Amino acid sequence: MRIAGAIKYIVAVAAFLLTFYIISQVFEIKMDSNLGKLLGRSQLDIVAHPTTKAPRYRCGISKICPEKHFAFKISSGAANVVGPKICVDDAVLMSGVKNNVGRGINTALVNGKTGEVMETKYYDLWGGDVAPFIEFLKKIPDGTIVCMATYDDGATKLNEEARKLIAELGSTVITSLSFRDNWVFVGGKGIKTKSPFEQHIKNNKDTNKYEGWPEVVEMEGCIPQKQND
Repeated sequence: MRIAGAIKYIVAVAAFLLTFYIISQVFEIKMDSNLGKLLGRSQLDIVAHPTTKAPRYRCGISKICPEKHFAFKISSGAANVVGPKICVDDAVLMSGVKNNVGRGINTALVNGKTGEVMETKYYDLWGGDVAPFIEFLKKIPDGTIVCMATYDDGATKLNEEARKLIAELGSTVITSLSFRDNWVFVGGKGIKTKSPFEQHIKNNKDTNKYEGWPEVVEMEGCIPQKQND
């Protein structure tokens, strides 16, 4: 009896171990199969949804310019803290980082045929003299692209002569530009029409973003390249 009981016990233990082994093998195969499906699906998702990087256009503008055009992006100063920025044909011509901007009207002259920078300078039209600015405006060569951006105040010392010279570059806003207005402009010497590239925000204590200044004004676009005469 003892021998028969021992045999039954051994058989039961063996059956339990065999059953456990079979179940564990099936479970492992199923896990491997599910894991394979999951990994396969993940790989398909990676192939189906590749990471796409947004294209960067010249000067960081939102579109590509046509042939024979120069991309540009200009922003005015922010109050009297952050200077303006002028970029033409993917070259930053003036900015606070370049340390070549200042209070008043910041100007960059660009060759209308090649897109190369000719001169950058700022004129203090709050505490400075308008005469050097007028002389600068008179000497701009025909065919030159003229970029301008205000910082802090670009209007206090502007007189009728200076405003007239800027209007001849294509500006329509310059006649009404006032104390601490924000203004950006792209025109040209010898232009026969009014420039479409001009933005202006009035200094208004009821709508100013900063305590004594309006918000930054920014503009971008494509300037037609000057063709040979």
